[in-house]
Amino acid sequence: MRISGAVSSGLGRAHVFMSQSHYQSQFKRVLGVGAWPGTLNVDVEGDSADLFRKLRVIAGLEEGDSSESPEPHRIDGFERDGKSFGGATAFVARISRNGGPWEECAVLIPDLTRHTSTAEVISGAFLREVLPCSDGDRVHIELNRS
Repeated sequence: MRISGAVSSGLGRAHVFMSQSHYQSQFKRVLGVGAWPGTLNVDVEGDSADLFRKLRVIAGLEEGDSSESPEPHRIDGFERDGKSFGGATAFVARISRNGGPWEECAVLIPDLTRHTSTAEVISGAFLREVLPCSDGDRVHIELNRS
């Protein structure tokens, strides 16, 4: 499954969640390394939006058919100091810009998100530097099938 889209800026709040040790230990199981404390947002549209919707179905956020799918990895939420940190579903993938080198990553779909057409990509590296990419650049994400 390949999803393409344009890099976009988020709200700048992902680092608050991504830096939590409870999440980092789970990201390490998915990525093989700890995750950079932030996400790369990729706005998807057209056919890619339909494919991204399938991931949201697998994650349980939308209704639909999820028979043909990459393997989901559950990221459990937790509570700390009276504050709730929600769970998510991760899908192992790799990402590239303009046919450049591929970087290992995962598409993260938080249980509580307003993003219905934005893929949040996590990696052990700072993707804006290693790809490199900026807002508006087109990237391609290939998801591993189960």
